[in-house]
Amino acid sequence: MTLTRGAFLTLLAAAGLALASPGAQAADPVKVGVIAPMSGPFAEFGAQFKAGVEAFLKQQGTEAAGRQVEVIYKDVGGPKPDVAKRLAQELITRDRVDILSGFGFTPNAIAVAPLATEAKVPMLIMNAAGNDLTKHSPYMVRLSFELPSVVPPMAKWAVDQGYKKVFVLVSDYAPGHDVEAAFLDAFPKVGGTVVDHMRTPLMTLDFSPFMQRIKDAQPDAIFAFVNAGDVLSAFLKAYREKGLDQAGIALLGTGDITDEPSMNALGDAALGIVTTYPYSMDHDSPENEVFVENFQSIRGPDARPSIMGVAAYDVMQTIYAALEKTGGDSDGTALVDAMKGMQIDSPRGPVSIDPETRDIVQTIYIRRVEKDGDKLVNKEFGSFPPN
Repeated sequence: MTLTRGAFLTLLAAAGLALASPGAQAADPVKVGVIAPMSGPFAEFGAQFKAGVEAFLKQQGTEAAGRQVEVIYKDVGGPKPDVAKRLAQELITRDRVDILSGFGFTPNAIAVAPLATEAKVPMLIMNAAGNDLTKHSPYMVRLSFELPSVVPPMAKWAVDQGYKKVFVLVSDYAPGHDVEAAFLDAFPKVGGTVVDHMRTPLMTLDFSPFMQRIKDAQPDAIFAFVNAGDVLSAFLKAYREKGLDQAGIALLGTGDITDEPSMNALGDAALGIVTTYPYSMDHDSPENEVFVENFQSIRGPDARPSIMGVAAYDVMQTIYAALEKTGGDSDGTALVDAMKGMQIDSPRGPVSIDPETRDIVQTIYIRRVEKDGDKLVNKEFGSFPPN
């Protein structure tokens, strides 16, 4: 039987073993447990997390408020809530971590949330972008983004550009459903018309019939959300082969359809796609320049950091700043309280943590895929500041 940290410590106390609280053991390292897919089809998520963490440690060192910071990685493999829960239990009871982090998928984060609450361990999200995620635990803080938040800016921009009839296509799973619902709500409010909408199998590689249906509907544009990697490549290939671009049907979407790590493989098929997202590798700021340099020194000169890498960097930045505010006390409640309302100079631009929701508050950028020399970039050309 696995136990939460609270139950674990209670049993030890009952056995007559005196234990100081984690916050009292100033000489001990602050342990951060990162649950991430490090292998399998979603291994890039874990690679982004790890490189983002290491980029921060390279820049700032491994000590915060007089305490060493130790990072422990656990491979969850993918969207596997039961595995994520087991790994979290191990990290809390065996490894005695002070903080949980990682979480590439919303179902994994939801599965772990009750453990974080019971053990009073902060849970910092590096990617999971489901709607209202932080409501699942008062110890959860999100440093990535909420998918529905990137949709209203695209809806407004599309109408402003004359794309008033749009066909919506999303992957058929919870994040896709969130994106679909957000666009169906936002687009009519700004004067647009959704001519039709459909969901595609999560891992499909055959988009031809879907593209034909879209072409027959004759919209001004497609608004799309599909997964990166092979799925994204197949999606773009079908869009071009079915001649939707030649028919004047623009391709719009969330930043997932021009995912930074996939850009090198997409080639010119991605040119001209317009997306909304909280980060582009080519964001113009001193903080981003240093971040990208450190990220590439870790993963190689052709590596491209995504929002996941940036969120991992900002998770570490938040942990360090919170430890400074608590004077090195790693008590979970004290750390979360220190994070509420915190402002951070992120590589993506200034961000903050909402003191009520513990969710990130940030600018959403409008980007277009362009050529910069011989490489593709998500070029930012507009922004929507947080409400």
